Amino acid sequence: MKNEVIVTADKIRKKKRKERIVKIALLTLLLLLIALYIILRIIYSEGKFTITLDSNETLKSGIAIFDDPEDPTARRKLEASKIEFLDNISVKWLPENIDDEYKGSHNGPNYIAYTFYIENQGKEIQNYWYEVEQLDVIKNVDDAVRFMVILNGEKTIYAKKNELSGEPEEGTEMFRDENPIILEQRKDFRPGDRDRFTIVIWLEGDDPECVDAIIGGEIKLEMKITEEHINKIIK
Repeated sequence: MKNEVIVTADKIRKKKRKERIVKIALLTLLLLLIALYIILRIIYSEGKFTITLDSNETLKSGIAIFDDPEDPTARRKLEASKIEFLDNISVKWLPENIDDEYKGSHNGPNYIAYTFYIENQGKEIQNYWYEVEQLDVIKNVDDAVRFMVILNGEKTIYAKKNELSGEPEEGTEMFRDENPIILEQRKDFRPGDRDRFTIVIWLEGDDPECVDAIIGGEIKLEMKITEEHINKIIK
């Protein structure tokens, strides 16, 4: 009888120890998931598209960015309002006046639109570069993304190359195969010159890669303005 009591008590102790280990493991997993959630919230709370000056040196040189033409106060960072959900549309559905008399965010149904300005507020002629980096992408949604740059009324649409032909999608210039996916130079930017940019981002429904598999995907993009770009080569 005494031996049976000892055996039973030992089994109970082992059972309780296993239960404690399981509870600790579940609690640790829960804390890790909470931490991951907080990190992702921080990453994506800044919006899906931002424009930044690359360094203080660019700002000191007189290159200024701002989104209100009546208040040309130089800023280090501009941020477009994000859209929680983008359905696919056609480029033909975009408003014809999307580049007219806007400032800052002017999103519409299923597209992001943002207008800002770059001005040479210094005393010397400058060259500057603008580049677009793809910071993150989920479910290959970039396969169908269109990125339109309207610079002083001149429109260029960028997209990934056609997966089958390896050629540009109709009416587009190709993204580069590596970051930055867009890299362009503006030369002879004279004191007092002001460039107007309107950026438009959407999912192109006529793209062959715009399929159900990308539903629920996300993309995060950043545009950087730099005075010099010595170490990067246009391809």
